[in-house]
Amino acid sequence: MKPCGENCQCTIFHQETLTKVEKALHPDAEYQALNELFKVFSDLTRIKILEAIKDDQLCVCDLSHLVGISKSAVSHQMTYLKKYHLVKSAKVGKMVYYSLNDPHAIEIIQHAYSIMKGQQAHA
Repeated sequence: MKPCGENCQCTIFHQETLTKVEKALHPDAEYQALNELFKVFSDLTRIKILEAIKDDQLCVCDLSHLVGISKSAVSHQMTYLKKYHLVKSAKVGKMVYYSLNDPHAIEIIQHAYSIMKGQQAHA
C-alpha cells in the first residue's frame, strides 16, 4: 500500500486494478470532444428537430411550425447540428430541406429515453 499522491493522503489499496483502469481511460481531449457532442443533446429544440427529421426531410418553415420557433432560430440550430454532421441539407429550387445525416443521433436519444424509463421504474 502506498499514498495516493502529493495532494491526497488516502492510501491506494488496489494498485493493480487502478493501473488496469487507467490504461482503459481515454485521453482528456477525447472526453472533452464527447462533452461537446453531448451539448448537442442538452437543448430541447435540437432534440425535437432531430426527432422531426428522423424519417423525412423537412424545410425550415415546416420545422419552425413543428418546433414553435422562428425560421431564423431553426436555421441557427441547423447550422449547429451540421457542425457535428448530424444533419444534411439539400437545396431544391429555392427551398432547403434538412434530413438526418447520422442515425446514431436518434439512437442516443432513444437510449436516453430508456434510461429515463428505467429511473422512473425504480423511483
